[in-house]
Amino acid sequence: MADAADTASGPVLEIAGARATVRLNRPKHLNRLQAEDLGELVRLFDRIEADPAIRVLVLTGTGRAFSAGYDLNSVAERAVSASEQQSAGSAFEVVVNRLEDLSVPTICRLNGGVYGGSTDLALACDFRIGVDTAEMFMPAARLGLHYYKSGIQRYVTRLGVDNAKMLFLTAQKISAPEMLRIGYLTAMVPPEILDEEVDRLATILAGNAPKAMAGMKRAINEFARGELDEAAADQRHRDSMRGDEIKEGIKRSPRSGRQGFSRTAG
Repeated sequence: MADAADTASGPVLEIAGARATVRLNRPKHLNRLQAEDLGELVRLFDRIEADPAIRVLVLTGTGRAFSAGYDLNSVAERAVSASEQQSAGSAFEVVVNRLEDLSVPTICRLNGGVYGGSTDLALACDFRIGVDTAEMFMPAARLGLHYYKSGIQRYVTRLGVDNAKMLFLTAQKISAPEMLRIGYLTAMVPPEILDEEVDRLATILAGNAPKAMAGMKRAINEFARGELDEAAADQRHRDSMRGDEIKEGIKRSPRSGRQGFSRTAG
């Protein structure tokens, strides 16, 4: 994937076949998200979900970093009242939650460092494939910021209580091998094969049954949040047993032995 944008802009959407790519595009500022980017991201997510031809989303950044997070300085300057501060903070949370609940499977292509709120943006993706030179840190404790509830919940449910405490309370930077060890990264690869590994996983996901994946993704996320809609999950299971996807899947079953996906490559 080329990171060839010459000028900074809001998020860029690229569609190629069954894959959509959303690229954060402010490389001179390490793809720091501005307030105007938030609504655009939600619009892009809505557009992707509304297109039945799109089977997988890849989220990435232009240049040497994935993202430096949300521009808290501009928020602080604009948000002079308590209500404005709440609105500014919740706008980012809405974007991350929308990404987490997207029906299509999502891959974060971590082309470099990930910092602040963008660590949660990446964590909201189903998979995170990162270069072995990546790093991350969550500076909330240094900044005096109590992070929003759903972000803390994502850290706890995906990384565990001890790792969530280590990242939030110490505000220490960690390297890619440590990101892999604690489960933040799905896979860690050398930069030269990042695209190959993302392509491999995206191809697997795009080839699976979209309704079944969407339903199981929803159930897994609900389980993690402790709010499973049992009746809806049961109904999706029953519907799948007599749906078109299972009929097609049975026809393809002799060829179902695809190569597995590894946590490390290279």
